[in-house]
Amino acid sequence: MFLAASWLTQVLLASSIMGSPVDVRNSLITTPLTRRLKFSNGTINLSQHDKARMAAFRNYNTRRQYIDIIPVSNVYYGYDIAVNVGSPSTTYNLAIDTGSSITWLRNSAYMQTVTSVNTRHRVRETYSYDSDYDDGDDDGDNDDNEGEGDDDDEGEDNDDEGNKVYIKGTIWNDTVTLGGWLTVIAFPLTIAEIVKGIEEDEIGILGLGPRPLSLGALIDEPDRTIPTITDYLYDQGRIDQHIVGIFFQPTTTEADSLSGELSFGGPDKTRCIGNIVYTRVTTIPTASNYWGINQKITYGSMEILKTTAGIIDSGFTFLYIASDAFEQYQTATGGIHDEITGLLTITLTQYMALQNSNFHIEGQIFSLSRNAQIWPRHLNYELDKNADLNAIYLIVKDIGTRSGTGKDFNLGFVFLQRFYTVIDSSSSPGHVGLAKTSFTDITTHL
Repeated sequence: MFLAASWLTQVLLASSIMGSPVDVRNSLITTPLTRRLKFSNGTINLSQHDKARMAAFRNYNTRRQYIDIIPVSNVYYGYDIAVNVGSPSTTYNLAIDTGSSITWLRNSAYMQTVTSVNTRHRVRETYSYDSDYDDGDDDGDNDDNEGEGDDDDEGEDNDDEGNKVYIKGTIWNDTVTLGGWLTVIAFPLTIAEIVKGIEEDEIGILGLGPRPLSLGALIDEPDRTIPTITDYLYDQGRIDQHIVGIFFQPTTTEADSLSGELSFGGPDKTRCIGNIVYTRVTTIPTASNYWGINQKITYGSMEILKTTAGIIDSGFTFLYIASDAFEQYQTATGGIHDEITGLLTITLTQYMALQNSNFHIEGQIFSLSRNAQIWPRHLNYELDKNADLNAIYLIVKDIGTRSGTGKDFNLGFVFLQRFYTVIDSSSSPGHVGLAKTSFTDITTHL
């Protein structure tokens, strides 16, 4: 059996009849939230981050009734969650990523304890093959875990040259606790000895993407997948439904103390206004490998993207649409490409004339107001050191390919900040849910 000697024996996930998921909310647990803003080098860095992720997206090859609410901290282009590992535990702030399924931690930060067990199973997860992305130098976290696993690689390092963005490491089973109370034992945590193309201050990732995304990542057993944190919570009886609810709150001020939360086991409907609208994960590749959905996009009453497939992914900062749709959006808004930031800029007059961008899903419309379509002006200085502090920047960008590819939009972090999102893998092919929140229509970005 796969990793039978070192991994906790897995409980097979029960198959369920396809259909709309049932919302359950008992014994909600909440904690005070704090916000932590973290910027790297402005939108050049953010755009490179998104560009690298886009390349991985394009090149993807298919290879009990209660809810726990976990606080997360805003880093603007993403959210962190406090994760305790080991016994005695060490707390790590891991980035939340719905576009990857592997949870990993830098080797240089990992503290081994009595609960840490080296499985010797090697992992390599590639996030990008983009030759234009400058991934910088190796971060130096090179196999200092007593050299474990080096001779399992069988030449895997031979293709490390170039600007690939990836991690490489060894799976350690360890006790993992989310939010200080939600604990699983013997969780397969990838300890990354090599990290390339990822910001040095990003210590690791909590992967919330569909489990099949890990197919091919195990060097010694590429046909096997790696269980996710949600799998373990469900299998060990900590949650009754294979569901995660995501609440990301827009940044209103740099010192804003409010933030977001994750709910494991079901959605936190106290965060929602109206019903949660569910749609099945699309069957259209490549979006079907992710939390992909089918939708139509209109700008005002004008259709700019017919019903097609794309993904919802917290790993993207901005909102991307197919090139032909973007061209129509740019013409309609009058946006001018800004060479410094890479974003479209508009005047105040054009801002006042902006119409809603509408996302048509399962017969319902989710609209981004004019304010939701712009970058927060009070954070313009973080876009680039030469950015115009008074400019109005749009957050809609060109995905780089024309529609009809099965990957025609990426609804990134700026979209998730405006809508409560549910990711449900309790039945195949899974569901994605969306609902308005009290922050959907706030006007603080101008």
